[in-house]
Amino acid sequence: MTERLYYRDSFLYGFEAEVRSVVETPRPALILDRTAFYPTSGGQIHDTGWIAPSNAKSDSAKFRVTEVADTEDGHVVHYLEAPLKDIQPGTQIHGEIDAGRRRDHMQQHSAQHVLSAAFVRLFDLPTVSFHMAADYCSIDLDTPSLKQEQIEGAERLANEIILENRGVNVRYASRDEASKLGLRKIPPAERDELRLIDIHNFDLSACGGTHVLTTGQIGSILLRKFEKVRQGYRVEFIAGLRAVAIARRDFSTLTEAAALFSAGIQDVPVQARKSLDEIKTLRKQVERLHDELAAAEAANLLAQTSDENGRKLIVRSFSDRDMNFLKLLAQKLTRQASGVIALLATDSPQPALVFAQTAAGAHDMAALLKETMAKLGGRGGGSKDFAQGGLPQSEGIAAALAEAAASISAEQFSANQSSAS
Repeated sequence: MTERLYYRDSFLYGFEAEVRSVVETPRPALILDRTAFYPTSGGQIHDTGWIAPSNAKSDSAKFRVTEVADTEDGHVVHYLEAPLKDIQPGTQIHGEIDAGRRRDHMQQHSAQHVLSAAFVRLFDLPTVSFHMAADYCSIDLDTPSLKQEQIEGAERLANEIILENRGVNVRYASRDEASKLGLRKIPPAERDELRLIDIHNFDLSACGGTHVLTTGQIGSILLRKFEKVRQGYRVEFIAGLRAVAIARRDFSTLTEAAALFSAGIQDVPVQARKSLDEIKTLRKQVERLHDELAAAEAANLLAQTSDENGRKLIVRSFSDRDMNFLKLLAQKLTRQASGVIALLATDSPQPALVFAQTAAGAHDMAALLKETMAKLGGRGGGSKDFAQGGLPQSEGIAAALAEAAASISAEQFSANQSSAS
C-alpha cells in the first residue's frame, strides 16, 4: 500500500519517494512507496503537480502529474502528461504538489464540513453527498424542502465559525470508539480505524481529505444557489480565494451591466426588468407590423397574379425576410383566396423554402419540397398543404423555384388532359 503523507500534513507540498512500479499503457503512470498527492475520493478532486528524479539537474526532467487515483489494493497511481524516460522501479524521485490548487481544495473541503455541520445544528438537515468541481462545490441535503431563510442562516453561522478561527485537528479512532464520539455521519464499514476531522466544539466527521489547520484559513463561505434534486436539495457554494475571485468576476460583470444602463449596480435588476418589458412591447408591435406587412404583401401578390384554370401559382424569392415571415405570408396567401399555390424562398438571414397551397389542394407540398431539398442539400418536411425547410446556402434557389413551379404546371396540365379525355 502507498503511504499517504497528506494524512499527517495537508500543507506538505514537496516530498521524496521511491518508484515501486511503472505503467506505460494506456497512460504513463507511476506508483510510489509514499506520496503527498491526493487522489480523487470523498467528493474532493485530485492534486496535480510534478515528479522528477531526485538527481535531476534541470526542469526538463520533470514529469507533469495530471491525475491521481486510488487502486483497489490501496495504492495511489500518478498519471503523467508525457511518456516516461529514465525512470524505473527503485528510482528515487522528488514530488511537488501544485500548492495553489491544494490550498484551494483544503479551503473548499473544510468549508463543506463547516457548512454541513451548520445545516445540522440549525435545521437538522444532514448532508448525503459532496461534490467539488473546478469552479464550484455543492452538497446535497436530505430534505423535502429548503427555504431562503435557511440558506442565509446556515451561511451566517458557517462564517461565524470561520471568524472564530477554531482549531481543525486530525484524530484517529476505531469504529467502535468513533460510534460513541457523536460523529455527524458514520461512514460505510470499510476499515476498522477511522481518520476524524475535528472542528473544535462544532463538528466531528470521518474524512480522508486535506484540510486547513484553523477555520480562519477557510477565509469565507458564500452560498450561491440551491435547487431541488432527486435526493433532496442541492446547495452550491464557494469558499476562500475561490469566493474572492468569483465575487470579483461577478462585481465586474455587474459594473459593466450597470454602465450600459447608466445606473448603479444595485439598480441593474430594476433596469433589466424595465428593458425586458420594453422588449416585450416592441416584440408585440413588430409581430403586429409583420402581420400587416404579410397581409399587404399577400394582397399585392394575389392582385398581380393571373388566375389560370381556377388556380393562382405564386413564386417569389426574398432577400431580406426570415423563415417566420415566409410562413406568415404563405398562410395569408392560402387563406385569402382559393386555389392558391405559393412557392416562397429567402436567402437571408438563413436560406429557406416554404411551399403551401389552399387547404385540400390537388398537389403534395411535402413531396415537392422533399424533391427540391434533395437537389439543394437542405432538410425539411411538412404536410400535403404546407411544408418548410432550411438550406445550407442560397446558391441555386432561383432555379429550384422555377423547376418546382414547372413541376406544378406539368401536373396541372396532365390533370386537365385527363379531365378532357
